[in-house]
Amino acid sequence: MSNLENFVNVTSPEHFRALLSKDLERVSLINFWAPWAAPCTQMNEVVLELAKKYPKLLVLQVEAEEQPDITESMDIEAVPSFIVLRGHALLSRIPGADAIRLTTALAAHLQSPAAPIPTPLEKKETPEELKSRMDGLMSKSKVVLFMKGQPDEPRCGFSRQTVQLLRDNKVEFTHFDILSDESVRQGLKQLNDWPTFPQIIVNGEFVGGLDVTKDLFNTGEFWEIYKSA
Repeated sequence: MSNLENFVNVTSPEHFRALLSKDLERVSLINFWAPWAAPCTQMNEVVLELAKKYPKLLVLQVEAEEQPDITESMDIEAVPSFIVLRGHALLSRIPGADAIRLTTALAAHLQSPAAPIPTPLEKKETPEELKSRMDGLMSKSKVVLFMKGQPDEPRCGFSRQTVQLLRDNKVEFTHFDILSDESVRQGLKQLNDWPTFPQIIVNGEFVGGLDVTKDLFNTGEFWEIYKSA
């Protein structure tokens, strides 16, 4: 993609660690991306321009699904996602295709050895209020998909496959982006006793994730559940 010395495609966890350890005072931008996600393609161009603008910045391109060990070690759950480090110290996390926020964060960190940018405290709601809100979301329509991103712009491979599965089977559904609400994201894990996303809800009840739903379509059980209410 580029011949810039400060723009590097990471090929392995060992390569990743070696690059970060070479200069512990250097600011690094790690771009977690996937080739199937249109927002990643757009942000890759932004990242390339940032590498050109800031020659002292080390830009590391990590294809998230090709480097799962790195992706998991950095707690990345969706693409695009960006992490800014100084050496091994975390300075910022920027989720999503937010070019303005990414550019602003880099400008601040490259001007001085700034401390990590504090994040505002989220508004608290009682467990009862959260439960009521989640029940409402789960009953929003006959089929509700809790996913990462939007149906036309999913932010993880499993969400992308689930959207395609529902569309292939001509299932009408509404969706909720769990990356937009941390309370709902964590609450659904407990409520449905299911630690990952996407989650599929039919008639207000949790059905399963991608693999379970595939099996239900293969056996015909999905439509039995669908018609049961």
